[in-house]
Amino acid sequence: MTPIDSSLDHAPGVATLVGRLVDDSRALVSAEVALYKARAGERVAAYKAAAIFFVSAGVLALCAFIALLVGLILSLATLIGPLGATAIVTGVVFLTAAILAVVGRGKLASPERHA
Repeated sequence: MTPIDSSLDHAPGVATLVGRLVDDSRALVSAEVALYKARAGERVAAYKAAAIFFVSAGVLALCAFIALLVGLILSLATLIGPLGATAIVTGVVFLTAAILAVVGRGKLASPERHA
């Protein structure tokens, strides 16, 4: 007769092994989710910083544009008076805004199908 290996008596059963597999799988999924959350958090932080710089640049550009318009009004005021200069500059700016709005609305229109 062959001796029976006594180490098999202490081996975990199939149910125990499946339970460990389930626990390990849950831990792996939780770790993967945590990793993706951390990566997303880093990207959000990077985009947040970039957005702050873009907004700051936009505000400064708007301030420069306003200063340009004021300078244009002051320069024209010597030729046609302050009221006329303000009316001309404001009219040109409104006309430009209207043209841009019409072009923008055209970009939003549904594209026509070409056969």
